[in-house]
Amino acid sequence: MLISELEKKINYKFINEDILKEALIHSSYVSKKNNPRNQSYERLEFLGDRVLGLILAEYFYKTFPNANEGALNNYFQKNANQDFLAQYAKQINLSKFIMTQKGDNLSNNNSVLSDVVEAIIAAIYLDSGIEKSKKFIVNEIINKIPTSFDNEKHSKSTLQEFCLKEFRCLPEYKMLDKSGLEHKPIFKVSVSIKDFKSVTAIGPNLKNAEETAASKLLFILKNKINLKASGYNNFESKT
Repeated sequence: MLISELEKKINYKFINEDILKEALIHSSYVSKKNNPRNQSYERLEFLGDRVLGLILAEYFYKTFPNANEGALNNYFQKNANQDFLAQYAKQINLSKFIMTQKGDNLSNNNSVLSDVVEAIIAAIYLDSGIEKSKKFIVNEIINKIPTSFDNEKHSKSTLQEFCLKEFRCLPEYKMLDKSGLEHKPIFKVSVSIKDFKSVTAIGPNLKNAEETAASKLLFILKNKINLKASGYNNFESKT
């Protein structure tokens, strides 16, 4: 198992690699020779779920100071659910590193993938504490898989106004690809502003794809500004 390869993917170097190894052991990996302590990621997943919950609650509380309890809960649920965490796991090809019995294919098992992500969060927490855990969750998960929390119907207009006000520039859109069937096309577009990497999105038509891309970029840009204002200056904004 290439621990160093996974560490590069998650941008975290462990002091105690044994904690990360435990976070990657599936319960089916029961060979006494390979797993004499009969351990698995399940205990770490229990802890990681609680660490993730606390960090997300604090993060959204500080990032959206004017949001009510209902809105905060909505933000929380969108970033703590199984599918969202599994999406991150698939992005880093996490299934490749999970130790399991021969023949198991976990690449599309969202339940296991999300559990292992939470186990890794716990491993980081035990290895170096809450601040490194925050940095990992915000930089490596939330900012790499942005979820739209913008309630505006016209994200392009909102993004344009926001960019003019905060950055004194206009967003630039590009159509990257058109695929699919003639009667059911898929458009892929990007949007960017100066000093930021472009954000991409897809949609059934050009307008829909651009609205989705605008909403994603808007969320990231608002995060950047709110993070500075709320004391999360040590987090890099990655788009």
